[in-house]
Amino acid sequence: MKAVLFKAFGERPSLNDVPDPHLTDDGVIIRVRANGICRSDWHGWMGHDPAITDLPHVLGHELAGDIESVGKDVSSWKKGDRVTVPFSGGCGHCPQCKDGFPNVCDNDFQPGFTAWGAFAELVAVQYAEWNLVCLPDDMAFVEAATLGCRFATAFRGVVDQGGISEGNWVAVHGCGGVGLSAIMIASALGAKVVAVDITDAKLELARAAGAQKSVNSTDTESPVEQIHEITGGGAHLSIDAVGNSRVSRNSVNCLRKKGRHVQIGLTVGKDSVVGVPMDKVIARELEIVGSHGIQAFRYKDMLKWIREKKIDLKSLVSRTVSLEESIDVLVGMENFENLGVTVIDRF
Repeated sequence: MKAVLFKAFGERPSLNDVPDPHLTDDGVIIRVRANGICRSDWHGWMGHDPAITDLPHVLGHELAGDIESVGKDVSSWKKGDRVTVPFSGGCGHCPQCKDGFPNVCDNDFQPGFTAWGAFAELVAVQYAEWNLVCLPDDMAFVEAATLGCRFATAFRGVVDQGGISEGNWVAVHGCGGVGLSAIMIASALGAKVVAVDITDAKLELARAAGAQKSVNSTDTESPVEQIHEITGGGAHLSIDAVGNSRVSRNSVNCLRKKGRHVQIGLTVGKDSVVGVPMDKVIARELEIVGSHGIQAFRYKDMLKWIREKKIDLKSLVSRTVSLEESIDVLVGMENFENLGVTVIDRF
């Protein structure tokens, strides 16, 4: 099969012919029809994610496709089924999985991180019984690829971890794929959204996604003060969708009393330790909550919600590229210039 492979962290990947993936007894092989290119992939390529230990490596976790072959212990799925998977899959047996949180499984499987991923024609997925999600017949693979990490992660972050109510002010820091998804979700729930970013082009997309107000943090000495002014005392919920220590602190500082900060953006590398303004956490009785992926069983409710709210997932996709073209997109992510979600749809 063809795959985009890198042999050293930070070294430009290349398109290669590699052996087809190995089918495990508990897994499936999926023919990839679409795969999103995510900033988490960039972090993996740069060596910021400790889950990637063996090189060479193939990235890719926002996948959608159809099943090519099925392991002997898998009974719920068959060849030809149209599927996607959460980016962090559970084993089904550890205490976290049994408590309903396979997204923080003790033995998690992450395509593109703990194993080779979907920057390829084929990808192997373990724990298939627990983690595959059946796609609606009328959902295109490119749309489904937006679910895998960004929309699904934002859904859990806003709905399950954020717990917002209609009329609440929500500040979303970072208007990439996760941020735009969070804005769409919060707006659909009746919240008022302040979008924060460093580029006007992304803020324009944020307003189109439903943000009532926007703040370019490079145009003001204090984005925190501006958010407090816009919201009349601070946000009820604030989300760091970037994964940057400064942004994370701004997110906490922009909250009103009893507010909640949800950390969705991965804080890795030099941003792995964030200086939390704990004095404000205490004085304002703030909450700090992490959000990591989503459980596979929540997809059913999420897909129903998307249909009921008439969410247009296609609007998140800025462009589609070939597998070979994905290399330039990945390498260029260092500059934060990509708008929306870029999806590989030609293999």
